[in-house]
Amino acid sequence: MQKGPNFDQTHSFFSAKRIDDIVILRFNEHLLSSAADSKGKWHLFDYLDLVSRSDEIKVVLVLGLSPETGCKGYTRFHHEAMESECDQRVVERLYNSVNQFILNIVALDKITVHADKGEVISLFLNVSLACNYRIVADDTVFVNPCLKLGLVPKGGGAFFLPKILGEGRALEILLSEEEIPAWRALELGLVDKLVPVDGLENAALETARRFARKPGSALAGVKRLLSYSMKDLEDFLRLENEVLLRIERTQEFKKRLREEYAKTGGS
Repeated sequence: MQKGPNFDQTHSFFSAKRIDDIVILRFNEHLLSSAADSKGKWHLFDYLDLVSRSDEIKVVLVLGLSPETGCKGYTRFHHEAMESECDQRVVERLYNSVNQFILNIVALDKITVHADKGEVISLFLNVSLACNYRIVADDTVFVNPCLKLGLVPKGGGAFFLPKILGEGRALEILLSEEEIPAWRALELGLVDKLVPVDGLENAALETARRFARKPGSALAGVKRLLSYSMKDLEDFLRLENEVLLRIERTQEFKKRLREEYAKTGGS
């Protein structure tokens, strides 16, 4: 008897578990460096392809990231890349991985739900904006470490935010160093639901189940229609890479990065 696809998988980069017609994705705590590893990331893209080809799965639930990927982790990653012989190649691999993940999530004919908590940097806020529904815990705070380094946020923020907030409000957020607490994110429409931190995973799973109760053909059709407005996304993400890598070649960026890294105590 032929076995069906194995949706329960564990890799160095991520783990995945199937619950009925839902798959749950979790990423490891060293996500930035793992995403820059050209070998490990292909397991994720192969897995998303497996999910895409299966009629058994209706919803993908992406659970949030470790505090390791907060502001200090973001600065440390860039500093270590700058100090290494590989320099921009490591950063460019990370950016390409982010691009491919976002494009995969948008193209996936499954409803995607994102859940997060704690300190969430702009990169992962932007990744969540590629998903169809976003839930955060009440302790969540969105922070933008990019401005201190003179960078623009990676992950399509300048593409997604104007569609949600309008261009003026998007501009304010992209150029703001102020933290956005969970309640404000809900008020703005950056997230769709706010729950207590100790109930986050249960609430996210229940939301995924609520979507999964709908007919699969309707879910796939609605997702396809929602994705229609994303047809320029690939070109945008390519341009975003060019802008970021151009900035990161400058002496001003390198000076800002060293100063910011020193402020964190080099940790």
